[in-house]
Amino acid sequence: MGEHGVSFSIARQAAWAPGIETPEAWQVWAQSPFVIAGDAEPSVRQMPSMLRRRAGFLGKLALEVAYQCLDGRTGVPAVFCSRHGEASRSVDLLTDLVNDTALSPTGFGLAVHNASAGLFSIARADRANHIAVSAGASTVEHAVIEACSLLRDGAPEVLLVSYDICLPSVFQQFEECHEQPHAWAWLVVPADNNSMHLNWTAAQAETSEMPQTPNSMPGSLEVLQFQLRGDSQLQRSADRRLWSWTRDE
Repeated sequence: MGEHGVSFSIARQAAWAPGIETPEAWQVWAQSPFVIAGDAEPSVRQMPSMLRRRAGFLGKLALEVAYQCLDGRTGVPAVFCSRHGEASRSVDLLTDLVNDTALSPTGFGLAVHNASAGLFSIARADRANHIAVSAGASTVEHAVIEACSLLRDGAPEVLLVSYDICLPSVFQQFEECHEQPHAWAWLVVPADNNSMHLNWTAAQAETSEMPQTPNSMPGSLEVLQFQLRGDSQLQRSADRRLWSWTRDE
């Protein structure tokens, strides 16, 4: 881990979205991406039903890939990242405030940004450290930096989970990209002979001011496509930085 770069390898991975539920389906998507849509939910069979019922659509996406990726491992620190988090639950709470309706403690507890990570920890009785990250358009990059920091501190492996869904209608006019329901997870380990690298520099003024178009895919899906296709590099301009993803040939 350098001053402006991190390196890591991926030991296991998982991804889930409505209509794209298998590794083969994800490879088809990666070669020719299409807009992901729908509200079909994953089963999250490994979670006890009482806790599973508390998770909403977004939470179930995150939990499904987290379970798949860890495959029974415990004691693994985790970084859960979502740019928007439980925005729909937050809108419901704000609506209740406007209508002078008493807020639901459960609704509030499940609207916080680490709600999915908390449910995952409780369901597995796993006291491993977990972190929730939201960092704008570069949320995934900051989550990778956080995961690599945990590796640098001595963790042999770290679970990284990225997940988001479409924004509530009240926010859609502010979208910078075409938000889509999806989740993916990597079991990140120290870099070996088949590693990925993330470097960053301050973006030039003209680059940093270039907004995403409403029809572009979210950064988390851009990064997933790069990883699944085996591309040699990906450059993204976000939050006044130029993020450069590369991999060993």
